[in-house]
Amino acid sequence: MKEITIALDAMGGDRGADIVVPAAIEMLKKYPNLNLILVGQQSVINKKLQRRRAKSHDRITVVHAEEIVGMDEPPATALRFKKDSSMRVAINLVKENIAQACVSAGNTGALLATARFVLKTLPGIDRPAIIGMLPARNKEGYVRMLDLGANIKATEEHLFQFAVMGSVLTKAIEGIKSPRVALLNIGEEEIKGHEEIKAAAVMLHANSEINYIGYVEGNDIFSDMADVIVCDGFAGNVALKSIEGLANFIRSVIYKAVKKNIWTKLLALIAAPVFKIVRVDINPANYNGASFVGLRGSVIKSHGGTTVSGFMRAIERAMLEIEYNVPKLISDEVAKLLKQSEDA
Repeated sequence: MKEITIALDAMGGDRGADIVVPAAIEMLKKYPNLNLILVGQQSVINKKLQRRRAKSHDRITVVHAEEIVGMDEPPATALRFKKDSSMRVAINLVKENIAQACVSAGNTGALLATARFVLKTLPGIDRPAIIGMLPARNKEGYVRMLDLGANIKATEEHLFQFAVMGSVLTKAIEGIKSPRVALLNIGEEEIKGHEEIKAAAVMLHANSEINYIGYVEGNDIFSDMADVIVCDGFAGNVALKSIEGLANFIRSVIYKAVKKNIWTKLLALIAAPVFKIVRVDINPANYNGASFVGLRGSVIKSHGGTTVSGFMRAIERAMLEIEYNVPKLISDEVAKLLKQSEDA
């Protein structure tokens, strides 16, 4: 079994080491080939490890980083003035080939800016994008969506590059020979949408390497119409946050309904196995971990307020990217498309 080493930003996120350390310990129990580097304030991390009797674990290394990037800190400030932050040091470990990937629940803007500065983008890729997974109706797999917030505005070239990266990643990890790629739009008709969307559609239609199926609307995200849904970061982030909010709302409505009276409580006991399935399917933590694709290295962004199990999911996403060497796959595919363009 291939050895894997991942650097974890132990101080990032709403709860930092309180989430990262227990998640790391549980992951090591689950995966004997996994090695983890916990990056952050050594005294804090060691104290958490000591409480769980894991301070001397032979597959945990602690790397000290004095500074912490705040969740509301401007990306430029973190990039310029916090070169010894847990976030920066963890990404540096990927650049130095000490770790094969970095996972952080920290400030998204700062993480993206730092990762782009340290690792650089792949040849032929103008901007990295954030790609995440969502449950898909009527199938066991997922729909992948990008960009989820890295690029508020995107040109047609950027949208085309997002489509290529999403298709390559989905093909590798899901084993889908020709992933169905769609553009998120305000309607299915070709005349709908802004000019960048229309121009991106023309580019995708013209490329035989991408299985482009056309536009999908917001209510089609879970419909299993597409394997990859492409949009700019503004639309993607709004959609993602709306989905997370709706999932939490549904869970609260169900909880309130089953507690209403003795009869609903009794029915809840009978239907407990069904409710368990529903809770799993709509729990955002089960889909935690979004990839920064387009970089010369693997960086996974965990939700800042995630749970221990959610952070474990993010680490598993990193393991998948390492297993399939996603950055190289994307680089090879983009190089092939660029060559085809030059030869045309």
